[in-house]
Amino acid sequence: MSRPPLVLLHGWGLTPAVWQPLRAQLDPAWPCTAPALPGHADDAPRPHAPSLAAWADALAAELPDHALVCGWSLGALLALDLARRHPAKVACLALIGASPCFVQRADWACAQPPAVVDGFRREFAVAPDKTQRRFVALQALGDTARREVTRQLTGALVPVTAASAPWLADGLDILAQVDLRESLAQVGCPVRLLHGAHDALMPAAAARAMADGLPDARYSEFADAGHAPFVARAADCARLLHSFADD
Repeated sequence: MSRPPLVLLHGWGLTPAVWQPLRAQLDPAWPCTAPALPGHADDAPRPHAPSLAAWADALAAELPDHALVCGWSLGALLALDLARRHPAKVACLALIGASPCFVQRADWACAQPPAVVDGFRREFAVAPDKTQRRFVALQALGDTARREVTRQLTGALVPVTAASAPWLADGLDILAQVDLRESLAQVGCPVRLLHGAHDALMPAAAARAMADGLPDARYSEFADAGHAPFVARAADCARLLHSFADD
């Protein structure tokens, strides 16, 4: 049986170039597409509204059917929404550095404090480049290959321009507002979660809780990684994706 096509959805403030270390380890015969999130490239889709659902709908129009959709960070939230509302597009999900809810709530402590997220949003309005660098620093934090992760992520940053800035601001708003915890039971496809034990942006506890809430999920943790294990652990992540696709 052939593998489903692979779709890679990147995170906030970055371009699909962030996937280069992982793509270099994938079977070259495996059909793979890595679209840019809205506003994250000149040819990226333009949703009708600044919401997770609108972004997912815009991406769905460009994706193959019955794919293994692999989402990282904000891309993982989009992947979950695609699986829930566009099931014909998603045969299975791989979620890297994922959390169903980025901001702490009264019943959800394994997330970022609201004041920190609000600070990111305010800072982006006046110093967007600084906000991107802070995000990169958080994503590399805790990784034993911190310098390499920082280098790779910095090289894949979206240039902040008059055209991209509103979309990047919308992406931060989506991260701040979305809570998919109550929707996890609606995701009927198999899910594989890959997470760094020292993820400082989306704690591993959030991913473990998400795995418990999904009907069909398996969780793998990288003991020496932060938020972007697919960068310095590209070969290991590729091996897990190959195995998942071949199941």
